[in-house]
Amino acid sequence: MVVMATPRQFHVLAVDDSLIDRKLIEMLLKTSSYQVTAVDSGRKALELLGLNGDDDEEEECSLSDGSDDSTPSVSSSNCREMDVNLIITDYFMPGMTGYDLLRKIKVTYMHFSARACSSDHVDRIFNSPLSRCCCLQGSKSYRDVPVVIMSSENVPSRIARCLEEGAEEFFLKPVQLSDVKKLRPHLMERKRSDQGRS
Repeated sequence: MVVMATPRQFHVLAVDDSLIDRKLIEMLLKTSSYQVTAVDSGRKALELLGLNGDDDEEEECSLSDGSDDSTPSVSSSNCREMDVNLIITDYFMPGMTGYDLLRKIKVTYMHFSARACSSDHVDRIFNSPLSRCCCLQGSKSYRDVPVVIMSSENVPSRIARCLEEGAEEFFLKPVQLSDVKKLRPHLMERKRSDQGRS
């Protein structure tokens, strides 16, 4: 007997600086039975994922539980390594764009040490594709998590750039329920690949 996974098993991190857009995507995702955590910036998303690397900062990241209009706060020390199955982010946000967030999740987590790397590794970093050097790696936990970018602007070069950097989809705002339905295949593919590794 084959047991099909339901969307209820998936947790989506939604990132948008616009309260209206954030509430809309949160409502659409919850309507489709996804668990949702919503934040208003890329920096807060990185804090929740435990990828910000700024342990000295005592700033707070706010979580929306969707129960009312108030947004509870959780200290950054509690915002570490959230189990997320998909990240959906606005493209244009102050401070850190959705594209910047995508890059940080997918490719820019470098664990680089001059003592640990030989000079030929340094040459590889600057002269070859990122995937060829062992010193460059995406986040161990999140580089395989599907990332979807949203934008109200239909700019083909922007869309192409995000898809080239690893975004699974690029949705034009306002996001529709039909867009949310496109998320399921990405989540199911990730679930199958995770099961294949275990």
